[in-house]
Amino acid sequence: MKIAVLLEKKLRKILFSETTLNRLSSLGEVVCNESDSLDKTVVREILRDADIAITSWGTPCLEQEMLDAAPNLKMVAHAAGSVKSVVSDALYARGIKVISCACALSRGVSEMALGMAIACAKNVFAYNAEIHAGKWPTDTSVVNELYEINVGIIGCGFAGAHLVELLQNYGVNILVYDPGQSAEYIQAIGAHKVELDEVFIKSDILSLHAPSIEATKHMVNERTLGLMKHDAILINTARGSLIDEAALARCLQSGKLKYACLDVTDPEPPAVDNPLRQIPNCIFTPHIAGLANNGKLKIGAHACAEIERFLGGKALETEVTKEMLATIA
Repeated sequence: MKIAVLLEKKLRKILFSETTLNRLSSLGEVVCNESDSLDKTVVREILRDADIAITSWGTPCLEQEMLDAAPNLKMVAHAAGSVKSVVSDALYARGIKVISCACALSRGVSEMALGMAIACAKNVFAYNAEIHAGKWPTDTSVVNELYEINVGIIGCGFAGAHLVELLQNYGVNILVYDPGQSAEYIQAIGAHKVELDEVFIKSDILSLHAPSIEATKHMVNERTLGLMKHDAILINTARGSLIDEAALARCLQSGKLKYACLDVTDPEPPAVDNPLRQIPNCIFTPHIAGLANNGKLKIGAHACAEIERFLGGKALETEVTKEMLATIA
Protein backbone atom coordinates (compact mmCIF):
# COMPACT_ATOMS: atom_id res chain seq x y z
CA MET A 1 0.00 0.00 0.00
CA LYS A 2 1.66 3.20 -1.21
CA ILE A 3 0.44 6.56 0.03
CA ALA A 4 1.83 9.40 -2.10
CA VAL A 5 1.92 12.81 -0.38
CA LEU A 6 2.08 15.10 -3.41
CA LEU A 7 2.05 18.53 -1.78
CA GLU A 8 5.36 20.35 -1.43
CA LYS A 9 7.46 19.96 1.71
CA LYS A 10 6.83 23.42 3.19
CA LEU A 11 3.04 22.98 2.97
CA ARG A 12 3.21 19.42 4.33
CA LYS A 13 4.89 20.74 7.48
CA ILE A 14 2.02 23.21 7.94
CA LEU A 15 -0.80 20.69 7.43
CA PHE A 16 0.57 17.43 8.81
CA SER A 17 1.89 17.01 12.34
CA GLU A 18 4.43 14.31 13.17
CA THR A 19 1.63 12.44 14.93
CA THR A 20 -0.48 12.44 11.77
CA LEU A 21 2.45 11.36 9.58
CA ASN A 22 3.12 8.48 11.97
CA ARG A 23 -0.54 7.45 11.70
CA LEU A 24 -0.20 7.45 7.91
CA SER A 25 2.99 5.39 8.11
CA SER A 26 1.11 2.73 10.07
CA LEU A 27 -1.25 2.34 7.10
CA GLY A 28 1.33 1.81 4.38
CA GLU A 29 4.47 3.09 2.69
CA VAL A 30 4.35 6.88 2.76
CA VAL A 31 6.27 8.61 -0.03
CA CYS A 32 6.48 12.39 0.34
CA ASN A 33 7.39 15.21 -1.99
CA GLU A 34 10.63 16.31 -0.31
CA SER A 35 10.99 19.31 -2.58
CA ASP A 36 9.14 22.60 -2.83
CA SER A 37 8.32 21.92 -6.46
CA LEU A 38 4.89 21.11 -7.85
CA ASP A 39 6.16 20.60 -11.38
CA LYS A 40 4.04 17.96 -13.10
CA THR A 41 7.07 15.76 -13.77
CA VAL A 42 8.07 15.80 -10.10
CA VAL A 43 4.54 15.12 -8.87
CA ARG A 44 4.00 12.33 -11.40
CA GLU A 45 7.06 10.45 -10.15
CA ILE A 46 5.88 10.66 -6.54
CA LEU A 47 2.44 9.47 -7.64
CA ARG A 48 3.86 6.51 -9.57
CA ASP A 49 2.29 3.18 -8.49
CA ALA A 50 0.46 4.81 -5.57
CA ASP A 51 -2.73 3.36 -4.12
CA ILE A 52 -3.71 6.59 -2.35
CA ALA A 53 -2.72 10.17 -3.14
CA ILE A 54 -2.82 13.20 -0.87
CA THR A 55 -3.17 16.53 -2.65
CA SER A 56 -3.58 20.13 -1.51
CA TRP A 57 -3.41 23.74 -2.70
CA GLY A 58 -1.30 24.00 -5.84
CA THR A 59 -1.14 20.31 -6.65
CA PRO A 60 -1.52 19.78 -10.41
CA CYS A 61 -4.79 18.41 -11.73
CA LEU A 62 -4.85 14.61 -11.77
CA GLU A 63 -5.56 14.21 -15.45
CA GLN A 64 -5.09 11.17 -17.69
CA GLU A 65 -1.30 11.50 -18.02
CA MET A 66 -0.85 11.72 -14.26
CA LEU A 67 -3.22 8.85 -13.57
CA ASP A 68 -1.45 6.56 -16.04
CA ALA A 69 1.49 6.55 -13.62
CA ALA A 70 -0.72 5.08 -10.89
CA PRO A 71 -3.05 2.48 -12.44
CA ASN A 72 -3.99 1.14 -8.98
CA LEU A 73 -4.95 4.52 -7.50
CA LYS A 74 -8.10 4.08 -5.43
CA MET A 75 -8.46 7.29 -3.42
CA VAL A 76 -7.48 10.96 -3.46
CA ALA A 77 -7.51 12.77 -0.11
CA HIS A 78 -7.51 16.49 -0.82
CA ALA A 79 -5.92 18.25 2.15
CA ALA A 80 -7.62 21.56 1.35
CA GLY A 81 -11.12 22.86 0.64
CA SER A 82 -12.52 22.72 -2.88
CA VAL A 83 -11.36 19.70 -4.90
CA LYS A 84 -12.08 21.34 -8.27
CA SER A 85 -8.44 22.15 -9.00
CA VAL A 86 -7.27 18.53 -8.74
CA VAL A 87 -10.10 16.33 -10.01
CA SER A 88 -10.75 15.41 -13.65
CA ASP A 89 -13.22 13.42 -15.69
CA ALA A 90 -10.54 10.77 -16.12
CA LEU A 91 -10.18 10.42 -12.36
CA TYR A 92 -13.89 9.90 -11.80
CA ALA A 93 -14.10 7.56 -14.80
CA ARG A 94 -11.69 5.23 -13.00
CA GLY A 95 -13.96 5.07 -9.94
CA ILE A 96 -11.40 6.76 -7.70
CA LYS A 97 -12.82 8.05 -4.42
CA VAL A 98 -12.23 11.73 -3.63
CA ILE A 99 -12.51 13.40 -0.24
CA SER A 100 -12.24 17.03 0.78
CA CYS A 101 -10.99 18.53 4.05
CA ALA A 102 -13.34 21.50 3.78
CA CYS A 103 -14.99 20.41 7.02
CA ALA A 104 -11.73 20.89 8.93
CA LEU A 105 -11.41 24.41 7.52
CA SER A 106 -15.08 25.15 8.08
CA ARG A 107 -15.04 24.79 11.85
CA GLY A 108 -12.73 27.77 12.16
CA VAL A 109 -14.92 29.66 9.71
CA SER A 110 -18.10 29.14 11.72
CA GLU A 111 -16.32 29.93 14.99
CA MET A 112 -15.09 33.22 13.52
CA ALA A 113 -18.60 34.04 12.30
CA LEU A 114 -19.88 33.48 15.84
CA GLY A 115 -17.12 35.66 17.28
CA MET A 116 -17.94 38.45 14.83
CA ALA A 117 -21.63 38.17 15.70
CA ILE A 118 -20.94 38.56 19.42
CA ALA A 119 -18.51 41.45 18.90
CA CYS A 120 -20.95 43.28 16.64
CA ALA A 121 -23.96 42.73 18.89
CA LYS A 122 -22.01 44.26 21.78
CA ASN A 123 -20.79 47.12 19.57
CA VAL A 124 -17.14 46.26 20.27
CA PHE A 125 -15.70 47.79 17.11
CA ALA A 126 -17.33 51.22 17.47
CA TYR A 127 -16.50 51.44 21.17
CA ASN A 128 -12.88 50.51 20.48
CA ALA A 129 -12.60 53.28 17.86
CA GLU A 130 -14.13 55.86 20.23
CA ILE A 131 -11.80 54.94 23.09
CA HIS A 132 -8.75 55.15 20.81
CA ALA A 133 -9.99 58.60 19.81
CA GLY A 134 -9.85 59.71 23.44
CA LYS A 135 -13.54 59.29 24.29
CA TRP A 136 -15.27 57.09 26.87
CA PRO A 137 -18.61 55.82 25.51
CA THR A 138 -21.50 55.86 27.97
CA ASP A 139 -24.42 55.06 25.66
CA THR A 140 -25.02 51.32 25.98
CA SER A 141 -28.42 51.32 24.29
CA VAL A 142 -26.94 49.56 21.25
CA VAL A 143 -25.39 46.70 23.25
CA ASN A 144 -27.12 43.36 22.75
CA GLU A 145 -26.45 39.70 23.37
CA LEU A 146 -27.25 36.67 21.27
CA TYR A 147 -30.50 35.97 23.03
CA GLU A 148 -34.04 35.80 21.65
CA ILE A 149 -32.98 37.25 18.31
CA ASN A 150 -33.12 35.80 14.80
CA VAL A 151 -29.83 34.57 13.41
CA GLY A 152 -30.03 33.81 9.70
CA ILE A 153 -27.67 31.47 7.90
CA ILE A 154 -27.43 31.25 4.12
CA GLY A 155 -25.86 27.92 3.17
CA CYS A 156 -25.99 24.91 5.46
CA GLY A 157 -22.94 22.92 4.42
CA PHE A 158 -20.11 22.13 6.84
CA ALA A 159 -19.63 25.71 8.09
CA GLY A 160 -23.31 26.63 8.20
CA ALA A 161 -24.28 23.45 10.01
CA HIS A 162 -21.49 23.90 12.55
CA LEU A 163 -22.64 27.46 13.19
CA VAL A 164 -26.13 26.09 13.87
CA GLU A 165 -24.54 23.71 16.38
CA LEU A 166 -22.60 26.49 18.08
CA LEU A 167 -25.67 28.72 18.32
CA GLN A 168 -27.64 26.14 20.29
CA ASN A 169 -26.06 27.55 23.47
CA TYR A 170 -27.38 31.09 22.98
CA GLY A 171 -31.17 30.93 23.03
CA VAL A 172 -31.59 32.33 19.54
CA ASN A 173 -34.01 31.48 16.75
CA ILE A 174 -32.01 30.10 13.82
CA LEU A 175 -33.29 30.56 10.26
CA VAL A 176 -31.60 28.72 7.41
CA TYR A 177 -31.86 29.27 3.68
CA ASP A 178 -30.38 26.41 1.66
CA PRO A 179 -32.33 25.00 -1.29
CA GLY A 180 -30.11 21.92 -1.26
CA GLN A 181 -31.08 20.82 2.25
CA SER A 182 -34.41 19.40 3.36
CA ALA A 183 -36.59 21.01 5.99
CA GLU A 184 -36.36 17.77 7.97
CA TYR A 185 -32.55 17.90 8.06
CA ILE A 186 -32.48 21.57 9.05
CA GLN A 187 -35.03 20.98 11.78
CA ALA A 188 -33.07 17.97 13.04
CA ILE A 189 -29.93 20.07 13.58
CA GLY A 190 -31.86 22.74 15.46
CA ALA A 191 -32.96 25.38 12.93
CA HIS A 192 -35.90 26.36 10.72
CA LYS A 193 -35.82 26.28 6.92
CA VAL A 194 -36.98 29.51 5.26
CA GLU A 195 -37.01 31.04 1.80
CA LEU A 196 -34.42 33.57 0.63
CA ASP A 197 -36.44 36.74 1.15
CA GLU A 198 -37.57 35.60 4.59
CA VAL A 199 -34.03 35.12 5.84
CA PHE A 200 -33.17 38.68 4.81
CA ILE A 201 -36.38 40.15 6.25
CA LYS A 202 -36.31 38.43 9.64
CA SER A 203 -32.60 38.17 10.52
CA ASP A 204 -31.08 40.40 13.18
CA ILE A 205 -27.73 38.82 12.28
CA LEU A 206 -27.20 37.22 8.86
CA SER A 207 -24.17 34.99 8.24
CA LEU A 208 -23.22 33.85 4.73
CA HIS A 209 -21.89 30.31 4.18
CA ALA A 210 -22.88 29.62 0.57
CA PRO A 211 -20.54 28.48 -2.22
CA SER A 212 -19.41 30.70 -5.08
CA ILE A 213 -21.54 29.43 -7.95
CA GLU A 214 -23.61 31.20 -10.61
CA ALA A 215 -26.79 30.93 -8.54
CA THR A 216 -25.24 32.74 -5.56
CA LYS A 217 -23.41 35.56 -7.36
CA HIS A 218 -24.45 38.90 -5.83
CA MET A 219 -27.29 37.27 -3.90
CA VAL A 220 -26.71 40.10 -1.42
CA ASN A 221 -27.69 43.04 -3.60
CA GLU A 222 -29.69 46.28 -3.65
CA ARG A 223 -32.99 44.42 -3.42
CA THR A 224 -32.11 41.90 -0.72
CA LEU A 225 -30.22 44.45 1.38
CA GLY A 226 -33.34 46.58 1.20
CA LEU A 227 -35.27 43.77 2.89
CA MET A 228 -33.01 43.73 5.94
CA LYS A 229 -33.89 45.21 9.32
CA HIS A 230 -32.53 48.55 10.42
CA ASP A 231 -29.40 47.89 12.55
CA ALA A 232 -29.07 44.31 11.29
CA ILE A 233 -25.60 42.75 11.08
CA LEU A 234 -24.20 41.08 7.96
CA ILE A 235 -21.27 38.64 8.16
CA ASN A 236 -19.47 37.07 5.20
CA THR A 237 -16.85 34.40 5.84
CA ALA A 238 -17.74 32.46 2.67
CA ARG A 239 -16.96 33.99 -0.73
CA GLY A 240 -16.68 37.62 -1.81
CA SER A 241 -18.76 37.05 -4.93
CA LEU A 242 -21.90 36.58 -2.83
CA ILE A 243 -22.10 40.34 -2.22
CA ASP A 244 -22.61 43.23 -4.62
CA GLU A 245 -20.08 45.45 -2.85
CA ALA A 246 -21.28 48.68 -4.47
CA ALA A 247 -24.80 47.99 -3.19
CA LEU A 248 -23.44 47.15 0.27
CA ALA A 249 -21.48 50.40 0.38
CA ARG A 250 -24.63 52.40 -0.42
CA CYS A 251 -26.56 50.47 2.22
CA LEU A 252 -23.94 51.14 4.90
CA GLN A 253 -23.63 54.79 3.93
CA SER A 254 -27.39 55.17 4.38
CA GLY A 255 -26.99 54.07 8.01
CA LYS A 256 -29.22 51.02 7.67
CA LEU A 257 -26.91 48.25 8.90
CA LYS A 258 -25.18 48.23 12.26
CA TYR A 259 -22.15 46.38 10.85
CA ALA A 260 -20.95 44.41 7.86
CA CYS A 261 -18.07 42.04 8.65
CA LEU A 262 -16.16 40.85 5.58
CA ASP A 263 -13.47 38.20 5.79
CA VAL A 264 -13.73 37.80 2.01
CA THR A 265 -14.08 40.29 -0.83
CA ASP A 266 -14.26 40.22 -4.61
CA PRO A 267 -11.52 40.70 -5.65
CA GLU A 268 -9.04 40.08 -2.87
CA PRO A 269 -7.62 42.32 -1.66
CA PRO A 270 -10.29 44.98 -2.18
CA ALA A 271 -9.24 47.84 -4.42
CA VAL A 272 -7.63 50.79 -2.67
CA ASP A 273 -10.49 53.02 -3.80
CA ASN A 274 -13.22 50.56 -2.79
CA PRO A 275 -15.69 52.77 -0.85
CA LEU A 276 -16.16 50.05 1.76
CA ARG A 277 -12.62 50.79 2.98
CA GLN A 278 -13.80 54.24 4.07
CA ILE A 279 -16.85 53.08 6.03
CA PRO A 280 -16.02 52.57 9.72
CA ASN A 281 -18.72 50.00 10.43
CA CYS A 282 -17.50 47.80 7.56
CA ILE A 283 -15.10 45.48 9.37
CA PHE A 284 -12.44 43.73 7.28
CA THR A 285 -10.22 40.74 7.96
CA PRO A 286 -7.86 39.29 5.30
CA HIS A 287 -9.50 35.92 4.54
CA ILE A 288 -8.30 34.29 7.75
CA ALA A 289 -11.45 32.60 9.07
CA GLY A 290 -10.42 29.07 8.11
CA LEU A 291 -6.66 29.46 8.24
CA ALA A 292 -5.51 29.80 11.85
CA ASN A 293 -1.93 28.53 12.03
CA ASN A 294 -2.44 25.70 14.52
CA GLY A 295 -5.89 24.98 13.09
CA LYS A 296 -4.35 23.96 9.77
CA LEU A 297 -3.10 20.75 11.39
CA LYS A 298 -6.74 19.63 11.58
CA ILE A 299 -6.65 19.35 7.79
CA GLY A 300 -3.97 16.64 7.77
CA ALA A 301 -5.65 14.86 10.66
CA HIS A 302 -8.95 14.74 8.78
CA ALA A 303 -7.30 13.45 5.60
CA CYS A 304 -5.64 10.69 7.62
CA ALA A 305 -8.89 9.78 9.36
CA GLU A 306 -10.69 9.46 6.01
CA ILE A 307 -7.90 7.23 4.67
CA GLU A 308 -8.26 5.06 7.77
CA ARG A 309 -12.01 4.83 7.18
CA PHE A 310 -11.49 3.96 3.52
CA LEU A 311 -8.99 1.20 4.26
CA GLY A 312 -11.24 -0.11 7.02
CA GLY A 313 -14.18 -0.42 4.63
CA LYS A 314 -16.17 2.28 6.42
CA ALA A 315 -18.25 5.04 4.86
CA LEU A 316 -16.35 8.22 4.02
CA GLU A 317 -17.59 11.34 5.79
CA THR A 318 -16.54 13.94 3.20
CA GLU A 319 -16.58 12.19 -0.17
CA VAL A 320 -17.02 14.52 -3.16
CA THR A 321 -18.73 12.86 -6.11
CA LYS A 322 -18.67 14.17 -9.66
CA GLU A 323 -22.34 15.13 -9.33
CA MET A 324 -21.55 17.35 -6.34
CA LEU A 325 -18.99 19.50 -8.17
CA ALA A 326 -21.58 21.86 -9.67
CA THR A 327 -22.91 22.78 -6.22
CA ILE A 328 -19.67 23.53 -4.39
CA ALA A 329 -17.21 26.39 -4.49
